Amino acid sequence: TRPLTAMHITQLNRECLLHLFSFLDKNSRKSLAKTCHKFLEVFQDPLLWSLLNFHSPAELKKDNFLLGPALKYLSICWYSDRVKVCNIEDWMKNNFQKDFCNRHENTVNDFLLEVCNRSPNLRSLTLSGCGHVTDDCILLLLKSCPNLRTLKLENCVRITDQTLEAVTLYGGSLQTLHVDFCRNVTQTGLERVREKCPSVMLRAERSANMIPD
Repeated sequence: TRPLTAMHITQLNRECLLHLFSFLDKNSRKSLAKTCHKFLEVFQDPLLWSLLNFHSPAELKKDNFLLGPALKYLSICWYSDRVKVCNIEDWMKNNFQKDFCNRHENTVNDFLLEVCNRSPNLRSLTLSGCGHVTDDCILLLLKSCPNLRTLKLENCVRITDQTLEAVTLYGGSLQTLHVDFCRNVTQTGLERVREKCPSVMLRAERSANMIPD
């Protein structure tokens, strides 16, 4: 029998490399992409980027991921004490709080606009602690991503009944809608979604009965 010879990882085909890369986080993928041209090609393959998870607005500005048409599942979840500052109504913020918010106020909205332009096949979006996300941004996303099936919004204080109305108009593929801890939606808006979209699984924990700051 012929002796076994070791195979170098770069000898694997594209499908195998994509599978291996799928187990790595964004930073590890980026680091490997710098080592050789073949790994760079894998990093730049849109098929690698069907799922993206972010844990702060700052991560959206990094260059360790690719935004493209293969993206189907996106989550931006910011669990931090700083979220409390963003959730204060603008007219109640002091100068320090306003300055803090100004540094990242448009970060998530701008990123979602890029998603609208580049990722029309998005199926699931989860936003938590994104206090500056606006109704207009969600409206455009619903229009741009007609296959969106799941929309989960948690602790997004600028979301109002306008987003719920947009769901009734443009959320034709939507199956699940969560608006938890979104204090500026109302019972009237929720009832309209139930009336117009009876097949949508709607959840609104601690939302319509909350008192705005």
